[in-house]
Amino acid sequence: MSTAAKPRSLKKKLIIVLLIILSCLIASAVIGLALSWAPDKTADELSEQWAPRPSQFIDVKGLFVHVRDEGWIEDPTPIILIHGTSSSLHTWEGWAKELKKQHRVITMDLPGFGLTGPNQSNDYSNATYTQFILDLMDALHVQRAILGGNSLGGEIAWEVAVAAPNRVEKLILVDAAGYAFTPKSIPLGFQLARIPEMSWLMNHCLPRSMMEESVKNVYGNPEKVTPALVDRYEAMTRRAGNREALRLRLTQLNAGKDADLIKTIHVPTLILWGGKDQLIPPENASWFQRDIAGSKLIMFDDLGHVPQEENPVVTLAAVNIFLQ
Repeated sequence: MSTAAKPRSLKKKLIIVLLIILSCLIASAVIGLALSWAPDKTADELSEQWAPRPSQFIDVKGLFVHVRDEGWIEDPTPIILIHGTSSSLHTWEGWAKELKKQHRVITMDLPGFGLTGPNQSNDYSNATYTQFILDLMDALHVQRAILGGNSLGGEIAWEVAVAAPNRVEKLILVDAAGYAFTPKSIPLGFQLARIPEMSWLMNHCLPRSMMEESVKNVYGNPEKVTPALVDRYEAMTRRAGNREALRLRLTQLNAGKDADLIKTIHVPTLILWGGKDQLIPPENASWFQRDIAGSKLIMFDDLGHVPQEENPVVTLAAVNIFLQ
């Protein structure tokens, strides 16, 4: 063999090796895409498992809202509990199970989340959510209520108290948003939702590992995150339109613009916070206590961003004392 033929032979072998590597990478990408393929599901497809009685869907200004209205129907001041971003009314199940024995308890899936799904306006601003809660109260014939909320839900709760103080008896703020803050850690799902170039992929794929990591991120003890819990968050994410609604919501964040209004709140307020919250830092709890006259703060050192879900028994004990 001539010396000129050897380089050509070596080059041909190198090309074959590169083609094999490229083929393996493409095959891996295709397999990964297939394993994480998770297209949207309709509310009807999800309702059998995730909306059993006492769930109902009620018309609130043209939007069919997933609601649970439980307990003492004659309660003059029902308890309305509002979930956070990418969550659902299921986050309050531990509280609702006990509270409904003595109170009327109303939970709902906010527009853009859970089985309610997106609204027609694609508006997920704080003002829209505040008006939504007031419209929901009207639809359920609730004149005055005790409002509780976690994260985004807490922000909505106190904004309702500012906008319509005559309709709020008490506030329960659980790791509530409201002030500008810098997260120590952001759930992976939120990070990817902020990237426009990922929108098509995120609309059709939902890797189980990403969902599990995102849920663990908001728990103080990640070992409490069970496969069943991940199943629930995954199902709510796959509700048609919710992934796009999340992206829109993240572009409409308030980022503390209304924080000065917190000082105008003059209703009895209980502030609950997880000491291991990596999303909204625990120091924000002291800011709420500082700005809401007469408010009471309880810190749960071992819990994370969703303490009502992570340990409903311990957190509810503090709520029951406050309600009494």
